[in-house]
Amino acid sequence: MKKKRNRAAWLFLAPSLGGVLIFYLIPFGDVVRRSFLTAVTGEWKGLDNYKTVFQNEAFLLAAKNTARFAICCLPLLIGAGLLLAVLIAGHRRLKIFLSAYLLPMAIPSATVVLVWNMLFDRWGLFNGFCGRIAALAGWGHAFETDYMETGAAFWVLIVSYIWKNLGYTVTLWLAGLLSVPEQLKEAAAVDGAGRGQIFIKIVMPQLLPNLYTITVLSFINSFKVFREAYLVAGSYPHESIYMLQHLFNNWFVDLSLDKMAAAAVVTGAVMIGAILLLQYLWERDEGGPE
Repeated sequence: MKKKRNRAAWLFLAPSLGGVLIFYLIPFGDVVRRSFLTAVTGEWKGLDNYKTVFQNEAFLLAAKNTARFAICCLPLLIGAGLLLAVLIAGHRRLKIFLSAYLLPMAIPSATVVLVWNMLFDRWGLFNGFCGRIAALAGWGHAFETDYMETGAAFWVLIVSYIWKNLGYTVTLWLAGLLSVPEQLKEAAAVDGAGRGQIFIKIVMPQLLPNLYTITVLSFINSFKVFREAYLVAGSYPHESIYMLQHLFNNWFVDLSLDKMAAAAVVTGAVMIGAILLLQYLWERDEGGPE
């Protein structure tokens, strides 16, 4: 009976595993192979491509910006999602709020870019608003800054990322909040625990698996921020938002496939290492996912 169950399980998993093998693992294996070869002749170069990548200023800048983006975005996105989920968890119009939060995910990137231009262009709404305030205050100062050409572009990108991805974060937090048994919270309240103590001692331990899932998904998605920045500023945006995706796109256009393969392997290794480390830290805790 056990063998039949195992066989049935493998039959159900086979299509998914086959797709992962054909469309992910085998192509990535070919990328690893190409990272040790020249782009044109296919000659063996060993670790020369990796040395070239780590000495490349564009790669170092893109890696720094991508890491900075992930470090800044993850706490803000996770914290804002948890706060909003707690605020709307017991609301009678919960579905309406969820629809509003999930709406940005359905908006095409081109529309998001149009909003960016309307807000932060030299003649955009934000400069117009600031200029109106300055005029009312008697400062007489005109605001004509193109924010996508300054260091502020980095924070504009962060706000756009959080706005677009907040919906699924709130949804995942809500799934955890609504699964916490009411009996546990009622028993703690009867024992004299306040709302803050109930949330910290009862609710949060139940949310650790959700926190793990949200953190991993948000970390992976933070490496995919490219379309909006590319559509706004092209292949070479302000250096504060020059991400790894810009680098890969430019190297692909230049047919620098050897450098691109080496950089892709390094990026993949960092992502896998970070996820495995996070999983290890969670599993070491008794409240982590099994």
